[in-house]
Amino acid sequence: MAQRVLSGSAMKNLLLALSFLGLSTSLGCTAVDRATDCQQICTRYKDCIDSAYNVSACTTRCRDNAANSESSDQRVDQCENCLDDRSCSSAVWSCAAECAGIVP
Repeated sequence: MAQRVLSGSAMKNLLLALSFLGLSTSLGCTAVDRATDCQQICTRYKDCIDSAYNVSACTTRCRDNAANSESSDQRVDQCENCLDDRSCSSAVWSCAAECAGIVP
């Protein structure tokens, strides 16, 4: 079999494309994680506090705030982690500080 050798510029283009792919994949994972966390937080608020709560509007607001601010993004992670595996009554008392500003 004949081996093909890439020219210097072709190799640079290949490396650039692979770097961009890796960066866009990692950014995509962050966005998906953020959206999932926001959905879970907002749904939990509806289930535990206010059955008429607009989960869709909350999720959009949460996701947008987290995307625009690293501190908001960290608070979303902290809130979701706190809520994880807690009953409603436990979550209300234990996670108020972590979730303040994300949900009312």
